[in-house]
Amino acid sequence: QVQLVESGGGLVQAGGSLRLSCSASGDTFGLYTMGWYRQAPEKQRELVALLRSGGTTNYADSVLGRFTISKGDADNTIYLHMNSLKPEDTATYYCNAKYTSGPGDARYEEWGQGTQVTVSS
Repeated sequence: QVQLVESGGGLVQAGGSLRLSCSASGDTFGLYTMGWYRQAPEKQRELVALLRSGGTTNYADSVLGRFTISKGDADNTIYLHMNSLKPEDTATYYCNAKYTSGPGDARYEEWGQGTQVTVSS
């Protein structure tokens, strides 16, 4: 099993920046993607940014050019650098990890506890 610990949320004014971090521990050998999702009140959870083990990334159109996902120097740590924040970025941000485990390489998914990002206008 993989455990995820997030940090870095908070309150920021529009136009400001924040950095979120997520560290994975446990059964991390089979990790193949880590990423960030967000969920605003009364909205569905949506993908923000994804980083694959090969280094490729995906971003939601709404954050392209403003957010950057990166891998930390420590193994299995990722960051989400959020610049030019807007009030519509306000949400709970969740770290996500997908990994394989076991003799049959079964696929699993794990979520962090979530960290709140609030952007004031």
